[in-house]
Amino acid sequence: MPEDSAGWRIDDLARRTSLTVDTIRFYQREGLLQPAAKVGRTKEFGPDHLARLERIRELQAKRFSLAAIRALLDADRGADLVEEVFAGDIGVSYTLEELILKSGINENTVAILRSERLLRDPSEFGQSTYDANDLDMIRAVGELSRLGIPNPILIELARIYVDGVESMQSQVVEIFSGQHPTSLTPEEFVVFRSNADSAAH
Repeated sequence: MPEDSAGWRIDDLARRTSLTVDTIRFYQREGLLQPAAKVGRTKEFGPDHLARLERIRELQAKRFSLAAIRALLDADRGADLVEEVFAGDIGVSYTLEELILKSGINENTVAILRSERLLRDPSEFGQSTYDANDLDMIRAVGELSRLGIPNPILIELARIYVDGVESMQSQVVEIFSGQHPTSLTPEEFVVFRSNADSAAH
């Protein structure tokens, strides 16, 4: 397809975004990416899909869960402030060796956390190093390990920690976007949203 064509096939979109076709289809199944437009017998993607994929990658780089990304993409307001709330220590990065050293956790436990996908490889988020969120998690696991808690229990506690962070992200997004019920009156919520928007800019 010519580069100046109005629409792109999925493989063209994959090339433009440096994503795999399988990844794009996964985002569609997860409801993160809108369906392609049907043109004759083919399905075509356009600039909106490209922008959406770039936004997804940006949010993944900030370590948002898929559920939180879905909510942020659907939120018409409040997204900027939510991103700031969960931004963490921007620019702080660690190699795997530095994580192990700073947390005091043993390499065997780290290997288990990685195999269980509780300590995700940075490349999944478009990064080359780990960040402060990773350090917080394995440092907590390391402190529990020093109390003599066996690895199977440590892994379950780490899973609860990771699931809790992802759930909290989603609920915070829902509150700021008005999808989660609160005790505020409609008028109070309008003021809250206005203040949130102002604080984010």
